[in-house]
Amino acid sequence: MEFLDARRLTGPSLIFDEAGSVLDVRCSATEAELLVPLWKKHVQRMLTELGWEEATFASRKLLGGVSMAFSAPIDVLYAATEINEWAWAASACELDEGTDPPPFDEVAAAVRAAADEEANPDLMCLISAAKENGKSLLWDDDEVSVGLGTGSRTWPVNDIPEIIDWKPFHDVPVGLITGTNGKTTTVRLATSIVRAAEQNVGLCSTDWIAVNDHVIDRGDWSGPGGARAVLRERNVDVAILESARGGLLRRGLAVERADVALITNIAEDHLGDFGSQSLDELLAIKWIVSRAVRDSGSLVLNADDGLLREKSSTFDGDLVWFGLDPENATIIRCVDDGGVVFVLDGEELTKIDNGVRELVCRSHEIPITLDGAARHNVANALAAAALTWCLGIPLTHIRAGLMSMAQDENPGRSNIYDLGDVKVLLDFAHNPAAMHAVLDMAQALPARRRVLCFGQAGDRPDDLIREMTRDAWAIGLDQVMVSELAVYHRGREHGDVFAVIQDELLSSGAKSQQIEHFEEEIDAFDAAFAWARPGDLIIMLALSGAAPIQERLRELGAA
Repeated sequence: MEFLDARRLTGPSLIFDEAGSVLDVRCSATEAELLVPLWKKHVQRMLTELGWEEATFASRKLLGGVSMAFSAPIDVLYAATEINEWAWAASACELDEGTDPPPFDEVAAAVRAAADEEANPDLMCLISAAKENGKSLLWDDDEVSVGLGTGSRTWPVNDIPEIIDWKPFHDVPVGLITGTNGKTTTVRLATSIVRAAEQNVGLCSTDWIAVNDHVIDRGDWSGPGGARAVLRERNVDVAILESARGGLLRRGLAVERADVALITNIAEDHLGDFGSQSLDELLAIKWIVSRAVRDSGSLVLNADDGLLREKSSTFDGDLVWFGLDPENATIIRCVDDGGVVFVLDGEELTKIDNGVRELVCRSHEIPITLDGAARHNVANALAAAALTWCLGIPLTHIRAGLMSMAQDENPGRSNIYDLGDVKVLLDFAHNPAAMHAVLDMAQALPARRRVLCFGQAGDRPDDLIREMTRDAWAIGLDQVMVSELAVYHRGREHGDVFAVIQDELLSSGAKSQQIEHFEEEIDAFDAAFAWARPGDLIIMLALSGAAPIQERLRELGAA
């Protein structure tokens, strides 16, 4: 057995809906059967000694291990995590898997002192009062807030007022977006739609926190911290919150309730990390967002995704579907049942509600679909339309928002640049599904010759690297520039990934002179540009980030 992590859970999570502390242990299924009751025994003993209220216990068996959690008051979660660490040590010792843990009395005294220092009675009273008054509350180590957006007020967690007038506090519409691919693009599309409705929109994503066009902070803010920051902005009328795998797994949801939650798709990405070692485990993480709309609100799902179709049978709330295929059995069944779908019919994005069809717009009218060639962005547009409709945005504004968002408002995602008579397709394709989507689009774009610049991370298995390489060559490539990307070796030796790609390209019919090897992506792009002639297409898959390539394109005067 191997101790992996003990941490706080601050919201509804993979384990349960409560705040608490979770312990992750790598072990076999047999070892988990022995460990869980021992862990619970030791935690309960410590809680009894400390006089803490009765806790909720839960465990979840995972591939290669188990997660075990118990609930605790939010103002003593660090102390709760110390209990989990001790309970692990005591359990491992009892199973002859570790050294003797610190003495019980010594640990109990240390945890009691930590809890006394951490405790915040004023915060707990505010939480109780917020529940009594039916108001949303968000908290973290530094701040606590009541209400959301325009209806919010925030205080330092150690300076909470004694008397509060609860009447002014209210919520604003909240949309959650998760999935494997298309999250950030859908956030941007939804933002454009809300702006078209002349409302102030707050958003968090893997790129930044922003209100309308004002960027508050750049970086990956797709976790609970980004959501709280958006929901505390007092000029936000509508909040669009990207909720990525990492934040959902490590901390849980930032909000207990939302008006709509969207899952774009489930595909291979970050597989191999503890808790997300298979598509089923990844699905379970993404499905956490459904808890926020379980009792009210709507869950928007991709009808073209088999895993989501199957999982949907476990959801008892309101379902809205979107998809690219009007003949999809799920779409047809939903329409027959009088439900709501957003579907591509020919080139028309169509809303069907209780049998009534309404045209949203046509795919070629949405700039980021590149005249409909970027079908993954057509799907993202349908998803954004469904999400914002569930937020109460009328179709007229949905139409305007989709048609007004330009390519340069979606940086790094399927951007087309003109370099004289040469076109460049740039995308941050970081997993197999995203790469396939970009390759499909590249094949649909007219070109005299095509050159692909790409690399692969070393933690992907050889079979998957070979499959993606074959699929890439099959679109009709004339040249391939392979980037070494040493930062993505992830356990492999220099040149190992290139050797796999080169061998598969040669097996697929490429000639040795059609394959070139470079250390960095910028070097591969420069070589592709030197190779290109009028009418050619450069396909640049920037695994390590699009910014350096975008800067080079600006230097070259790209439009």
